[in-house]
Amino acid sequence: MSEVKPTSPSPPSPSADVEKGIEPSSPSKLPDVDDMRKHVINNDPDEALKLVAAHGGEAIVLTPEVERKLLRKIDLHIMPLLCIVYGLNYLDKTTLSYASVMGIKVSPETEDTHATEPPSDRSGLSVTQYNWIASIFYFGYLFFEWPTNRLLQRLPLAKYSAFNVVMWGLTLCCMAAVKNFAGAITVRFFLGAFEAAVSPGFALFTSQWYTVREQGARVGWWFSFNGWGQIVGGCVAYGIAVGTARNPLLIKGWQLVFLVTGFATALVGALFFWFMPDSQLNARFLTPRERVLAVERIRVNQQGVGNKHFKWYQAREALTDPMIWAFVLYSAFCSIPNGGMSNYFSQLIVSFGFTNNQSLLLGAPGGAVQIITLLVCGHLGDRFRNRILFSASGVLLAILGLFLIRLLPLENRGGRLAGYYLYQSSSTGFVALLGLISTNVAGWTKKTTSAAMYLIAYCVGNIIGPQVFKLGDAPSYHSAITTVLVCMCIAFAHLIFIYFWCRRQNSIKATIRGGLGHGKVEGQEFMDLTDRENPEFIYSL
Repeated sequence: MSEVKPTSPSPPSPSADVEKGIEPSSPSKLPDVDDMRKHVINNDPDEALKLVAAHGGEAIVLTPEVERKLLRKIDLHIMPLLCIVYGLNYLDKTTLSYASVMGIKVSPETEDTHATEPPSDRSGLSVTQYNWIASIFYFGYLFFEWPTNRLLQRLPLAKYSAFNVVMWGLTLCCMAAVKNFAGAITVRFFLGAFEAAVSPGFALFTSQWYTVREQGARVGWWFSFNGWGQIVGGCVAYGIAVGTARNPLLIKGWQLVFLVTGFATALVGALFFWFMPDSQLNARFLTPRERVLAVERIRVNQQGVGNKHFKWYQAREALTDPMIWAFVLYSAFCSIPNGGMSNYFSQLIVSFGFTNNQSLLLGAPGGAVQIITLLVCGHLGDRFRNRILFSASGVLLAILGLFLIRLLPLENRGGRLAGYYLYQSSSTGFVALLGLISTNVAGWTKKTTSAAMYLIAYCVGNIIGPQVFKLGDAPSYHSAITTVLVCMCIAFAHLIFIYFWCRRQNSIKATIRGGLGHGKVEGQEFMDLTDRENPEFIYSL
């Protein structure tokens, strides 16, 4: 049994000038103890320190058994909400791919959405117009990424996230009413704007509720519901396509897909608003004592649970940190394949020699591959404390799959379909780095700034992605698959760089901690220090 005694000083008053924090010019110039004490005076602390201080000097017993029960309680109340919402997030984005083989990208026989400039051999949306409808989603995402990250820090986290979930569900329903290209791109733009809060918000939820050793698996859990979204979405779309063909309704099958998924999302968003706490401080499923325990158990993260004040020096540190820029470049390069494949996977499967309805069902096993690789890499990464290299193995599998699609002859439809399934393991790297933003980036302004940079790059890549699929490249899509393959290889190289960079920074910090005159300031875990200015911070691999 171990006793964890929280500090009990009165939390310092927020300074009018938060710029007076420490601004290390490099990881090797970390502050000494006196600098850190001045930092506490000049820089307001994390919300967690206020809770611990308010609890008084009472000793808190946190045994392994108590912690296991508390973790189980947190998992049961937090993870189902994160998982279901994230699955719907992916499903809502890929409904366009299902709709593309159900009528929205129309053939001469089914003119549901009239384009202003149809190609000469077909009516309705042209390939170029379809690509822009796919890309415009990420313009909305990109435009709102910075302000939504600021609002995630400033507003109650769960309430603001829930608002966006409800709004994107209702916006998705509007896709069923579009009659032309202009209407489609308008709805898709706002859909991206509301979905911009999801990934950064979920990264913040994970970092404030779980320890460093738990975060990789938990991010893998909720991100793996992308795969469940693909499985459920394919089955729902297939059922609607077959059902409406046999029993025609007043609306088309693709319109019903948008309505069903949109209303389901809005309903889940309302439940998220009611049940999801903003942090440990207002978690209704925890007793007052358990709230303090929930904060104490994440003390090892050296990050706290949140700070609502924007600190310019932390934003500048994010913009000058090589590790953050490696994250950003990885996000950009791996998102070019994602943007293309997520909007074209139904048509890609059709190009292998399958029918439109078959493509709806054959996309589902790809979701299963994504689920398995994410859960396995997340679990092994946490167990062996090396998320980066285990996630890199998933990226290598994706590269192998792309080689199969690119090199196998067109008549080998089984082999090319297997290559597509292997490609679905590509998300392991993106998920690992999204988790490492929670784990390896400290300081709440730096963390939200880094998340915004990471997801801005994600938007840029996804905007480019659909544009690499050209009309003249069908049915083999050789040029597009080559581009996707090169991007994944570059992304893999960035993962390896991040691994060695973090090892090097840990070595530098270990040398400083072992030097003469180094001391630890009591309660510094909750002082909202950045990872570079806190000498006790250790980067996860």
